[in-house]
Parts: sequence; structure tokens; C-alpha cells
Amino acid sequence: MKKLFAIFLAAFLTIGAAADEGMWLLPLLEKMNIKTMQKMGCRLSADEIYSINKTSLKDAVVIFGNGCTGEVVSDKGLVLTNHHCGYGAIQSLSSVDHDYLNDGYWAMSFGEELPVEGLTVTFLQSFKDVTAQIEKATKGCAEGEEYDKAFKEISDKLTKALKATDENIRASVVSFFGGNTYYLIGYKIYKDIRFVGAPPSSIGKFGADTDNWMWPRHTCDFSVFRIYADKDGNPAEYSEENVPFVPKKKLNVSLKGVQDGDFSMIMGYPGRTNRFMTSSEVAQQRDISNAIGIYCRGERQKILLEDMLADPAVKIQYASKYSGSTNAWKKWMGMNEAFAKLGVEQRRAEEEQAFVKWVNEKKNRQKKYGIALDDINQAVAERAPILRTSTYLRETLANIELMNIASSAASFAADMSQAMPYIDRFYKDYSPSTDRKVTKRMIEIYRDSVAAEFHPEFFKTIESDFGGDVKAFVDDLFDKSVFASREKLDAVLAGENAAETLAADPAAKMFESVMGLYMGLTGGAGKVSKQLQQGHKAYIGGQMEMNKGKAMYPDANFTMRLTYGTVKSYSPKDGVVYDYYTTLKGVMEKEDPDNWEFVVPSRLKDLYKAGDFGQYARPDGTMPACFIMTGDITGGNSGSPVLDGEGNLIGLAFDGNWESMSGDIIFEPDLQRCICVDIRYVLFIIDKFGGCGRLIDEMNIIS
Repeated sequence: MKKLFAIFLAAFLTIGAAADEGMWLLPLLEKMNIKTMQKMGCRLSADEIYSINKTSLKDAVVIFGNGCTGEVVSDKGLVLTNHHCGYGAIQSLSSVDHDYLNDGYWAMSFGEELPVEGLTVTFLQSFKDVTAQIEKATKGCAEGEEYDKAFKEISDKLTKALKATDENIRASVVSFFGGNTYYLIGYKIYKDIRFVGAPPSSIGKFGADTDNWMWPRHTCDFSVFRIYADKDGNPAEYSEENVPFVPKKKLNVSLKGVQDGDFSMIMGYPGRTNRFMTSSEVAQQRDISNAIGIYCRGERQKILLEDMLADPAVKIQYASKYSGSTNAWKKWMGMNEAFAKLGVEQRRAEEEQAFVKWVNEKKNRQKKYGIALDDINQAVAERAPILRTSTYLRETLANIELMNIASSAASFAADMSQAMPYIDRFYKDYSPSTDRKVTKRMIEIYRDSVAAEFHPEFFKTIESDFGGDVKAFVDDLFDKSVFASREKLDAVLAGENAAETLAADPAAKMFESVMGLYMGLTGGAGKVSKQLQQGHKAYIGGQMEMNKGKAMYPDANFTMRLTYGTVKSYSPKDGVVYDYYTTLKGVMEKEDPDNWEFVVPSRLKDLYKAGDFGQYARPDGTMPACFIMTGDITGGNSGSPVLDGEGNLIGLAFDGNWESMSGDIIFEPDLQRCICVDIRYVLFIIDKFGGCGRLIDEMNIIS
């Protein structure tokens, strides 16, 4: 496999990278990308962008939380990310009396910055190719337990050695190209993160679900946090003694703006792509995973939204839950629409035909890659009933919150000190009446959609004790379960025999029933999953060899990547052309005071009418809002810095566009765009709208 990767790398060096497509590995920039980037307008060296031994741009780019990207913009640890990335943290700090989601928040001093429990910011420390070590340690091992044991042993050895260099390092061995290459990656995680500021959701989430994944866009999608560390600059748990973190690198912030055709690049942590997905997998994604998710989430979201709009307390409790659900729900709808319009399944089938033809030309290829597609297709067919059931299970019964809190019953009684923080967080954001409605609908959907052989045991109780009446069963469940009330749970925990009482609770029994089904499904999926993994490893390895002389890059896996391209307009359909930027005028044009998604704050309207945009206006006097560029991004890139050719911050990436929702599977160069909030709009909102000039003063702003 090392030889195979060498073939791939040599092939890449013979031609330039595609200008727009690609989530490129930063350690390979010098060999793979930098010349093409420089021809397009990049004025940095590869080392200035990424270097393990020297300070570089990569030192200012962070993992924000567990699924987004952020960037450091001051020498006091100030971090920018998207509003929707900070949404959960902002929600956790909010209450009816202090609704930071609705009203926004600006810390006017360090003392007003609010600690966020559980939030982390992570810096990349090292990124080393260890393919040779992995191959040497696993050479000759039979697939299965023998290989897995050898792989674990060498991985543990490598990670242990890296951790020994710094007690604050978290290390892991990560596979790329379907297991054809491996890297040892080290991170440093900071745990004292404080909320500094964010606009109200009417600005930071303007357009909400209607505008999500759409262009033109007018959302000022940003929030501000700060990293704190101990006096030596090391990661530490929250303490009043901690001080603002001094980073190795901060980004300069540019007021220059963008023009059509400008070079731009994005550094961040794209979450997951499947660019080597086969035609059978595309069909399964469309017809099972996406279709079921769309239906189930749509039903649950109707209930949540109705209660949220009726009760301000419920609106705060479920804001983050609802937003997280709708984001994927709408993406899946767009993906299925794009699959159909762009003929993705057929295009993948044509690629497979070309691969089979290439394999059959030589016997050594047949030996290495001849059954790769057969393995994949067989595994896809065999996992279909399991995938269908597990998807329904995940999207329905797994969303019953009462059952989820009951799942921790045993640990509650065993260790109260560990249990109470979790219990506090759960009930702060829990509405029993909402969950009761959701539970009824989720059980009905699962019962009506999944074969009886895959029903959990508690369905028998519904039939035997309630005559098949789901609503009656659920009402009885919520009336009797101590988990439906914080007060009841506290009383049980304070009394004797708490463990026995909680274990016998009907919600705990319900969880056991569902878990039993889940474990059965997981066991049945193991062999199929292994076959699918082996098939993909051979298929991707074959494509690497087959495409000698063509640029390739590994699928996203939430490791740091770079993508680059140009600021560029596009035409989604005949007779329609979308410009590359939007302005504040579009916010005013979309305003609808009767629609919660398009309410515009009065202060923003006053600033617009007065033309009070300060140094943040475009040369023509208008206030920029968002722009688009041709970079290759996906979930996880949210909050990523969008940089100009000199490495200055010009915007934050926050979305993809509707016409390319199949982008995780196949790149669409004519249609695919990354939607970015212009950094000038961010600064304008912080300064002119929020009145928090102290944050502007921290940044190194250049014209």
C-alpha cells in the first residue's frame, strides 16, 4: 500500500490540482497545490499556510466544540465562529429572563464573559504520515481479529509516544483513502471557553429554515467566544484564576472586501464526504437513509415548532434541538432533489463500468481489485433491511427524551456527584408535555413503518394492556414514570432503594426493550460492515492506481483541510444568474414582521436608513452582507475562515447552496458554491449594532 500511495503522489505531481474541487491535506501543499494556488492569486508559501515546525496560518484555525471550525483573531484568545455553531452554547446560557438567542449578548468587559460548561476549542499540534509503520505491523495478518489486534497495538504505541511529549496532547491514528493511508494526529484541547457576544437570532439566524442552504443569503452567521488558559498558557478546567489565552498565531482581518474572480481559500475541519460512493450506495442513501430521515424529522419538527411558538420557555428549551434537526432534514431533501436533477446514480454507474473495464485489462488488477465492487454491492444489499430498521429506530424511538434520561438510571443511583450535572442540564431543556406528544407520534410511525419482527418488546405491552392504543400507553407511561418529573426523580434519589426503584421504572424498562433490539441489529450489521469496508478499501485503492496522472484527495473525516478557488457568481437554471455578493438592502427587502424567520431588529433598520455603516461599507456606500466562492466544503467547515491571497480574514464559511446538495457525494463545479458571511458585516454588527468596540480594538484590522 505504501507503494500504491507513492504512485498516487507521483501522479499528482505531474499535473496541477483542480482549481475548485478538493479538500486537500495540508502537509502535502508544497508538493501538490501551492504552485496552482499561486497562479490563481495566492501570495503565500506552503510553510506560511501550514508548518508543524514554525508558526503558520494553521495555528489560528481551531475545532470549535465537537463539529465546527473557528479562528483566533486576537492575541487574547478571541475566537470567531458561526452563530449556528455557538447556538447550543448560547441556548444553554439562556433563560426566559436572559434570552441571549432572541436578544443577543455583548460582554462589555472580560468580567462579563460567560463560561460555557462542556465547550472546548482544539488546536492541531502534529500531523504525521505513519502508513509505513501501520503496514509493517499488520503485514501478513489475516483480516478480522488478527489484523484488528495488530492494528490496535501499533496505534496504541504511536499515540502513547506522541502523548509522552506533552501531557496535554490527545493523539489518534486516522485512516484516509478508505484505509490505504494513515496519519498520526495530535491535538491540544482547551476547556475554559467563554461566551463573549452574538447578535440576536433575527440577525445571526436571519431566514432560518426558509433560507437555509439557499442563495442569495443575508444571514450574519457569527458568534464570538474566548479561550482561557492557566497562567502558563496550558489547557485548564474553568477557574476564576485563568487568563485569556495567548495564541501562537492570530488572523489579520481585512476590510478590502471581495471582487468577482478574487482568489480565496478556506481552512477548516470538513466533517464527512463520500466521494467514492457507488451507484448502489447512492440509491440506498436516497431511498432509505434520506427518505426515512426526511419523513420522521418532519413529523417531529411539526410538534416541536408548535410548542415552541406557543411558549417562550419551550422555545428556548428546544431551540438548539430543533435547529440541529432541521439542518440535516432540509439537506437530505436537497440531496435527493440534486440526485435526480444531476443524474448522480447514473454517473456513478458509468464510473464503475470504466473501473471494471480497467480492472479486466490485466490479471494482476483482477487479483487486487476484481471483487471490490461485488463486495460493496453484496454488502449494500444485505444491509438494506438492517439499515431501514436502524434508521427508523434512530429517527423515532431514539428521540424519546423520557427514555433517554431513563437510560442513565443505574448511574444516577451509583454516583450522585456525576449524575447531578447531567440531570440539571437535561431538565433545564426538557418539556414533559412536548415529549409526551413526540413520543406518541414516534411510536406510531415506528409501529406502522417497521415489520413486527423488529418491534421492541414494549410493543407487546401496548397490545396486551392497552388494546393497541399507543396514546393510552404513552399517557400511562408519563403518568407513572418518575423521570417525567424532576421533583419525582429527586424524591426517589433522596430516598432508600433508589437503584431498584429507578431500574423498575417503566421508562427504564422501555429503554431496555429498545436497547435489546438495537444490540441485535448491531450484531447483524457487523459482518456486513466489515465486508463493505474491505470492498471500499480495494475500490479506492484501485481508483488511485487507475487515475494515475489525475489529482485526487481523500474523503473528509473531520481533519484539517484546505480548499481554494475564486469568488464567483453562478447560473442555477436557464435565464437566472446569481451575483457573487449580497448587501444589507436584501435584509430589508426580505423583512416580514409577521414571520419569525424574517423579523428585522429596529436598530438595524435605523442604521440602514441612516446609512451609518462606518468603515465597513463597500466603496459604493452599500453595506455588504454575504458572498459566494467556489471552495469545496461540507458540514464541519461551518465557521471556517475564508482567507484572501495574503492569508487575511475576509469572511466566515457557513453554508452550501441548494443546487449542489449532492456535493458530499459528487462535486459540481458549475453549481457548487460556499456561502460566506462578509467579515465587514460581522464587524459592523459587533461595532455599530452591538456597540462592542472593545472587540474591534483587539483585532488587527487592515484596509
